[in-house]
Amino acid sequence: MRFVLYAAGGTLFCFAMTALGASLVFFVKSRLGERAQRLSLGFASGVMLAASVFSLLVPAAEQAQEMGGLPWLVDTAGLLAGAACIAALDSGMARVRRIRTASCAVRRRALFYAAVTLHNIPEGMAVGLSFALAAHQGGAALAAAGTLALGIGVQNLPEGAAIALPLRQSGMSRMRSFVLGALSGAVEPVFGVLVVLIASAARAAMPWLMSAAAGAMLLVIVGEMLPDAARERYGTAAAVAGFALMMALDVALG
Repeated sequence: MRFVLYAAGGTLFCFAMTALGASLVFFVKSRLGERAQRLSLGFASGVMLAASVFSLLVPAAEQAQEMGGLPWLVDTAGLLAGAACIAALDSGMARVRRIRTASCAVRRRALFYAAVTLHNIPEGMAVGLSFALAAHQGGAALAAAGTLALGIGVQNLPEGAAIALPLRQSGMSRMRSFVLGALSGAVEPVFGVLVVLIASAARAAMPWLMSAAAGAMLLVIVGEMLPDAARERYGTAAAVAGFALMMALDVALG
């Protein structure tokens, strides 16, 4: 029971940081112009592009090597599998009347939300496993788990904003944008606890899950978000700024 409580505590902190980032919607104007929307979209694209590389693909390769696997194979196969899953989701949505008749912006937001939520699953699992280990060993293991949770939590701040702000700028209410932005991180405590209960099997799958999440995000970012943001140089600049910020956080906090 102690292992589960430790895992829940660490992952709930990460979830809270996502919610804190999403709360930024309460401090922005009701509606911004088209340029501001592209700035928001570009920033979100940059943040998630950096997260897919530095938070997912690089750690996945490192973990695969530690387990005696082939890092290039895990990253490549996992990335392609994740992209295929999102492509299948997009195809399935197109078959649903309500989604098919909706605007391209609605479809894009749905795909982006699915990709970001998928990306939070392996992060929650990593924190959950780290805190479960700390519950057993204490001392240095607990400090390492705390550092990992802090790093992911700080990264979740711009991620929560990256979800909530485009929703708000599309006309959604502040409260609903905040709730949806926060809920994108709710999978972290859920899977953080679940992984402790099935630790042995889940640990072996972690590199594959991380690279698959990266593939899902890359497909949405490159196919749906960056083309729209890059219609103006301001959107492109925002994408670079978002990438730089997320890269700095990932590299500095590990």
